[in-house]
Amino acid sequence: MRRHHDDEVHEDEIHEHDRGLSYDLPVLARRRMIRLMAGVGAGLVPLVGCTADDGSSPSASAAGSASSAGSASSAGSASSAECVTVPEETAGPYPGDGSNGVNVLKESGVVRGDITRSFGDSAGGTAEGVPLTFTLTVVDAASGCGTPKRGAAVYVWHCDREGGYSLYTEGVADENYLRGVQETDEQGQVTFTSVFPGCYTGRWPHIHFEVYGSLADATTATAITGTSQLALPKDVCDTVYATEGYESSVDNLGRLSLESDSVFRDGYDQQLAVVKGSVVEGYTATLTIAV
Repeated sequence: MRRHHDDEVHEDEIHEHDRGLSYDLPVLARRRMIRLMAGVGAGLVPLVGCTADDGSSPSASAAGSASSAGSASSAGSASSAECVTVPEETAGPYPGDGSNGVNVLKESGVVRGDITRSFGDSAGGTAEGVPLTFTLTVVDAASGCGTPKRGAAVYVWHCDREGGYSLYTEGVADENYLRGVQETDEQGQVTFTSVFPGCYTGRWPHIHFEVYGSLADATTATAITGTSQLALPKDVCDTVYATEGYESSVDNLGRLSLESDSVFRDGYDQQLAVVKGSVVEGYTATLTIAV
């Protein structure tokens, strides 16, 4: 059963973390149950990720100055990896998959690798910001994360550097940028060219994704295998948000932590991407998930 709690809102809306503990407990309880099920067997959990087996929080190296190259943030050692459950997350109020109004998945042009521009009959705008290329690797959980999931599909979406979501937010509701679908290749991978998302009030910087069994399923918005979110590391966010265009993100991020975020606060080790690069050369992010 998919969830669409309004955990992603702007300053003029009610934030999920303002709804109180009674609202949060059912969501947190379900996620903890998913973690417990992972201990029984990978076959019981639909969406899992690969991470270090020591269970420690991901480490991160300093991102350096805005002009330096080669800065990186690591999601931990992969020397002894194992399949570990990635929590099923809310798609939020701006999915664009037909579950909350508009359905971009059925539009011609949504299958693409470069999601920085709008397509079709939309306004034709381009999202500005620090370049970010991110790769998701989908693997088969039944194989212990050892077999790439070829022929699956992944739909991704995220906010722009001002914190707005295309198709929904005033000012960009006529755009459909920062949304796209791809079919996984022989390595089970999809790679998207985008921009680094901003940080808006009440949510840690993140990227949404839905996994489908096939491209046909994705473009008809049916049979979702799993829904989750990719978290971006703080050191890289601090560096990016010091650049022009991300001014509002500085204060918003300063009021948040991964531990207090409404989605990531009960565990984010399996959702924190490995990020490398620099403001000048752009960043790359990677995350492995299994279905």
